[in-house]
Amino acid sequence: MKIDILSIFPEMFTGVLGSSILSKAAEKGAVQYSVTDFREFADNKHKTVDDYPYGGGAGMVLKAQPIFDAVSSLTEENQTGNKPRVILMCPQGERYTQKKAEELAQEEHLIFICGHYEGYDERIREHVVTDEISIGDYVLTGGELASMVIVDSVVRLLPDVLGKAASHEQDSFSTGLLEHPHYTRPADFRGMKVPDVLLSGNHAHIEKWRTKESIRRTWNRRPDLFDEYPLTDQQRAWLEEIKKED
Repeated sequence: MKIDILSIFPEMFTGVLGSSILSKAAEKGAVQYSVTDFREFADNKHKTVDDYPYGGGAGMVLKAQPIFDAVSSLTEENQTGNKPRVILMCPQGERYTQKKAEELAQEEHLIFICGHYEGYDERIREHVVTDEISIGDYVLTGGELASMVIVDSVVRLLPDVLGKAASHEQDSFSTGLLEHPHYTRPADFRGMKVPDVLLSGNHAHIEKWRTKESIRRTWNRRPDLFDEYPLTDQQRAWLEEIKKED
């Protein structure tokens, strides 16, 4: 996968893309990153990329020209022959989910546009981007941090990045429910003990316990997820038990 990021603060990405799983993914050849300062595409001597909004109002608006030309340049460099997904980081966009991460992980080329100021020239939305994404119902000073979140969540899904597919297939939200609790050594820590079933060696019982605890955690923390999750008869029975217990 190729990931291009357009930002006027490219230095923000050095530590994130050069560390941990994101760095290892690049070393394995699973992904190639490129961060471009789109000021370099401004058609004026001062490299200005924003201007006052027509009609007046507070704040500045990101101009269309630098973004149009920057995306066009990256698209022309794309050797895959497939059109890239051009993602606008914006609080007005669709709320980001694990399902969206899995969808983007199937692409060959992603371009992220990180804006600042009051907003974007509407023609960028209408003629350049393919997706507008928000990571939550709040406003950041720019799109850089939001794009880092999405890049991390997408890259970890690429083949061989985490080593085993099961590392992410059982994540919270990947299954549709929150993940079950985890424990590690020692079995007794200051009187707080690991559930006996996890020490039993009976994998069928362990799987049953994990599924039920996943349902319990989802019910306690995110019951809204059950609105779209297709419970089996057994899972529905466990949920009713959990409701009575709670």
